[in-house]
Amino acid sequence: MLRKYQADSQQALDNLFNDKLIPFKLIAEKVTDERFGEFTVHFYDSRLRSVSIVLKQGASFMDQTRAEVLSRLKNVRNLPLAVRHAI
Repeated sequence: MLRKYQADSQQALDNLFNDKLIPFKLIAEKVTDERFGEFTVHFYDSRLRSVSIVLKQGASFMDQTRAEVLSRLKNVRNLPLAVRHAI
C-alpha cells in the first residue's frame, strides 16, 4: 500500500509542477506509516522536506498530497513573495 501512496504522491507532485502551481520539482522519495490513517511523504529536499497526510474518508491520497503541498508552500518563508502568491 505504501508504494501505491508513493506513486499517487508523485503523480500529484508532477501535476502540480506541470501546471506551474509549484515553483520546483519535488520527488516523493518515501512514504512512511506513522500511525493508523496518518502518513508522511518524504521529499528529502531542503525547500520542503516532507508533508503529513491524514487520510480522510472520501478523499484520495493524491488529492490530499496536492492540498498539503500547496498549503505548506504558501507558508515557506524563503520562497519569493511572487511565488507564494501564485500558489
